[in-house]
Amino acid sequence: MVEKRTVQGCCPLDCPDNCAWLAHVEDGKVVRVEGDKAHPFTRGVLCAKVNDYQARTYSPERLLHPLRRSGAKGEGEFERISWDAAIDTIAERFEAITTKHGAEAIMPVSYFGSMGAVQKFALMRLVHALGASDMHGNICSAPGLALMGAGHSIGFDPEEYGDAKLVLLWGVNVLSTGHHHWHFLNQARRRNGARIVCIDPRRTRTAAKCDEHIALRPGTDAALAAGMARVMLEEGLADLEYAARMAHDLDAYIEQVEPWTPERTAETTGIDADIVISLARQFAAARPAMIRCGVGAQQNGQGAAFVWGLSALCILAGHGRLPGGELSLINMPDIDLAVAARADLKHESVRSLDMTRLGPILNGQTEGPAVKALLVWNTNPAVVLPNSAQIRRGLEREDLFTVVVEHFMTDTARRADIVLPSTTQLEHYDLHGAWGHHYVALNKPAIEPLGEAKSHGEVMRLIARRMGLNHPALHESDEEIAASALPPELPMAELEAEGWRKHSPARRPIPAPDKRLALAGYPAAEAVPAPDGTLQMLTPKGHYFLNSSFANMARQRRGEGAPALEMNGEDAERRGLADGQRITIRNSQGALQAGLKVTQHIRAGTVSLNGKWWSIPKETAAVGNMLTPAAWSVTGQPAYNDTFVEIEGAE
Repeated sequence: MVEKRTVQGCCPLDCPDNCAWLAHVEDGKVVRVEGDKAHPFTRGVLCAKVNDYQARTYSPERLLHPLRRSGAKGEGEFERISWDAAIDTIAERFEAITTKHGAEAIMPVSYFGSMGAVQKFALMRLVHALGASDMHGNICSAPGLALMGAGHSIGFDPEEYGDAKLVLLWGVNVLSTGHHHWHFLNQARRRNGARIVCIDPRRTRTAAKCDEHIALRPGTDAALAAGMARVMLEEGLADLEYAARMAHDLDAYIEQVEPWTPERTAETTGIDADIVISLARQFAAARPAMIRCGVGAQQNGQGAAFVWGLSALCILAGHGRLPGGELSLINMPDIDLAVAARADLKHESVRSLDMTRLGPILNGQTEGPAVKALLVWNTNPAVVLPNSAQIRRGLEREDLFTVVVEHFMTDTARRADIVLPSTTQLEHYDLHGAWGHHYVALNKPAIEPLGEAKSHGEVMRLIARRMGLNHPALHESDEEIAASALPPELPMAELEAEGWRKHSPARRPIPAPDKRLALAGYPAAEAVPAPDGTLQMLTPKGHYFLNSSFANMARQRRGEGAPALEMNGEDAERRGLADGQRITIRNSQGALQAGLKVTQHIRAGTVSLNGKWWSIPKETAAVGNMLTPAAWSVTGQPAYNDTFVEIEGAE
């Protein structure tokens, strides 16, 4: 008789939805995963990326044993070694580098390939205990996080979306990057007859489902927000009493947006002045309206001005007075998983390096001691960081010792010295929050780890033991690491029994007079001018990939299709290019090839290369970040969208 059981878990990936799932196990093997029907946000449905997550776990390309580089960096030549040999090598190299260059010559590089307390933060305990350099920086939403750090509300319970009378989906393609939100947004339509307006240079899957699509010029979102604010102020539509209670610099903000007449806004954004006026009036009249903001519109030099402008719009209109109003950028439960990193282990005065500036750091373009070793997990910087060519040059330094903990031989892992096999979400214990709703979820292992794969907690324990690091935090179990991130009012025993629980933060009150917010300080600017003959290139997430995850999986690659550059028909005709032909995309950073998709679903002057593709296999090697500049906004956001390219037919 077949032994069957069902195990509660959740998706680990960098997505706002953090879906709860059920893994169906038969005779010790996961045969399928499905969304948890009882979970109020997941509602039984998984996305096109992870609805066959077991295929990732059982992929024949999966890394299941430690590897040591046997050829030149980047050639992908490795030999299998034991865990003892791998840990010995890592310990010996880390000790030698620390002795010669100091522990700060070791740098961690990690992001949100897994958002779990264990898989994300356990290895930071090791980093802190070693006295290695600390790490900061955000690939996405750096402006939004800076806005939150300044005291602004950047989210509320998405189960309140249904109370909205108007929804602005601003720079977000929810049907591809967080599709469960659409259910709650649609509730506003059904309950209130709410209009849903999409603001995006591309006519995305989401834009096609909206009542109106406003295709503005990329990077001019802050100007549109300023123009809307000016209309509201000029026509007496603003809730000035509420705004004065929320902000201490309302007069300065009014002066800041004053130059943004509808005509100037229209000229900058590329949309009609009548649209600016109409949108402002609709936004002010709705009781309430909400803005669901995405990541993409923040990824340019105007990112900070954009998110500050959206928060100011919501405050100016008074939408925070009512449920379903305000800005929805990041909606989190009341939990901080980062406490699992044990910052108390950090050495005094240790430096912190911006992982998004890894290219300049590895190529000697920053101050301070040179980085001689990297410990990389939960990210693929050779693909996802700006100016990938510069990063790859740095990773290929012969004097750089690199350890990568991974599921697959990514572009980054190919340039490592030691590659360690990581467990997938079906094989380990972990705790997850979310950044799109208010639920906390526990992930229970459905099966034993395949091959010799190990959790990141176990990797930490092995290296710490070999290096003689004896602090108790370095020897805690994965279960103990996860439990350390829970607040007292959310006991692990209860979460174990339930699987997930809603844990909402308190709603933001009107601040005390001395705690009021700043609205001014990040003024909108004119659009970045395109150099002659160039088009502005966007690199949005694919429908079947999550950043660079799944770009190596057969089903997801088939779903995404071959890399293709979307181009408006006017731009194609001007260049003598035809739909379906092979093209070369180039700028001073380099060149790459892709197919061409001529479409009216993107505004003229803008092109889009969807998905974060790997260099292998070569027939789909279109790593868009090879062409992005090493440029950042004032809040540290990589300016991916400030990329200008020339397009020509491929030889």
